[in-house]
Parts: sequence; C-alpha cells; structure tokens
Amino acid sequence: MSLSVRPIGTLGGVLSAGLAAVLVAGCSGSSGSETVAAAAAGGSAPPRAAATGAAPAPTPTPTPKPTGPYVALGDSYTAGLKISPQVGEPKGCSRSAVNYPSLVAQALGLAGERFRDVSCSGARTGDLTGAQSTEGGVNPPQLDALTPATRLVTLGIGGNDAGFMEVVGQCAKENLVDALKGLVGSDRAAAPCRDSYATADGGDQVQRKVDSAGERLGETLKEVKRRSPQARVYVVGYPALLPADPASCVPVLGSTVAGGDLGFLVEKEQQLNAMLKRRAEAAGAVFVDLSGPSAGHDMCAGETARWVEPPFPTQGLAAIHPNAKGQEGAAAAVLKALRG
Repeated sequence: MSLSVRPIGTLGGVLSAGLAAVLVAGCSGSSGSETVAAAAAGGSAPPRAAATGAAPAPTPTPTPKPTGPYVALGDSYTAGLKISPQVGEPKGCSRSAVNYPSLVAQALGLAGERFRDVSCSGARTGDLTGAQSTEGGVNPPQLDALTPATRLVTLGIGGNDAGFMEVVGQCAKENLVDALKGLVGSDRAAAPCRDSYATADGGDQVQRKVDSAGERLGETLKEVKRRSPQARVYVVGYPALLPADPASCVPVLGSTVAGGDLGFLVEKEQQLNAMLKRRAEAAGAVFVDLSGPSAGHDMCAGETARWVEPPFPTQGLAAIHPNAKGQEGAAAAVLKALRG
C-alpha cells in the first residue's frame, strides 16, 4: 500500500486534514535486528537419540536454501516508504536499503545481479506489467525483472488495488462529520464509515474492490510463473494496522473515532489478507502471513513496540506504513517461510 503519487496523494491530503482534525497524537518505535538474524540462522541441530537401543528417528530433509537470483516485487509496504537510507531509481519509488527484501537478500548472501528490488511506492497490480509514473521518474514494469533464471520471488501488493488507504481516509472524514453533528445535538452513529460503504444488497463496496483485486492478482501470479517457471514464489501479506480490541487505540486515535469503524477497518484488512492467501495457494505460491507476527506491534502500540506508524508518525516516517522495525519483522517472517 502506499502514500506516494496516486494513493499517497489520497492519504497525504485526507489524513493531514481529516485525521489531523479527528485523531489524537501519541505513540512511537524499537529494534528487531535480532529477530531477522535468528530467522536467517535457522533451527538448532536435532537432539541425539536416547540410549535405548532403538534406531534414531530419520532426520527430515531440510528445504533447500534459495540461491537466487531473487526478485522483489511490490508496493510501498515492500519498498519501505521514507525509511532511511533511500536507494535506487527512480527516486519516486522510495525504496529503502533496509526494507524486507534487502534484509532477506542479505541473510541469504544474495547481492549484485543475484538480487533485484523493483518494488515501488504507489504500485498496483497493473504496474507489474505496465510502466509506473512517479514524482521522481518512471519505474519500468516490475515483471520485466523476471527471467527464466529467477529462482526466488517475493510479491507484496493488492492494498492499492483494493483502495485500502482511501478507505482509511474516508473513515477519518466520516467520523469528523459525525462528530460535528454530535456538537449540534444529533446522536452519533455507531459506525458512520461502515454505513457509508454499505450497499443496497447488504454487501459493501470495499469487499467488492478486494474481490476485484484478487482476480487481477490471480492473473499476475500466472504471469510470474510463465516468466520464471522454476522460481519459488512468496506472496507477502500486510501487517496488522490496528489491534483486535479497538478500545486500546483511544490513547493514540482518541475517542472521536467510533469503535465500530475501527472494527470495520480491522475486518477489511483481514479480508484483504485472506484474499491474498487464497490467491497465493491457488497459484501454487506460499503466503507469508504478517498479521500474526505483527500482533501487538500495530500503530496503537507504544513507540518501542510498534511496527506501523500512526496517523501522526515519528518525524520523517510515513503515516500508516511500516517503520524499520516493521521491515525487520517482515524479513523474519519471510525467512521463516523460506525455511519451510
């Protein structure tokens, strides 16, 4: 997901105005390099068999360690929007040298021609097969980095297709309007944002966008397989933005945001990740879950715990995007999945 050019403009404008008026500041971040190192190191040696005379159990054959070439594809959650140091071209993609693809490549000893990170902030699935314009130049179609020699692919995308950041911004506006109604005596709605996305047939617009994004992702994964038939492909999900209990966000987001709408955002992100998992498995790829590992590290966690920045982020970082600790956590999850 992203805050650059297309999606970034949406959230940058809406959140700086809508959320600044609705939400209350609070929170900030810590370190997780040890987690990445531990994930890279793998498990310990199997224990020796007890001296009972019985033959020792056979040692399972370990999954071969990927040797590359490795290609990383994705949006701003992959690229590492605003996380220093920023590297690569075009500048508008806002790639970090310590994003999770870079940390995974480092752990696997892949460098130079054996590692290519072509992720770009603002990317949608269409930008995988078509050129993407950014404020700092044009990013070529991301899938052009794939070759028959590619052996490892990670892909983190879908949030911009589903319009998830626009949903966050819309929820901020709906709650602001509803709060202002309350000032003149009207009863506040339990979930004004959820209500705004409801459809006449009982469904919701967000779910329809998620389903549509899933169809495009399915086609994308077929194309990845066609271009790199021997590659191991990993679809990386999104980390938890909010805790399961929205009440714990009051110190950060304030009480003006309806609890029902915080629950609505949690539900929509769960649906997005569930779609990514289904599409990955249907394509024979591996889904890397980040929602589990990031539990307790959402934007409402304390400064030393959070992996995702709140609407009022630490200076220099991107609102509602992973920080360096979030990238380290994602790298650890990917490395664990690589070990099988």
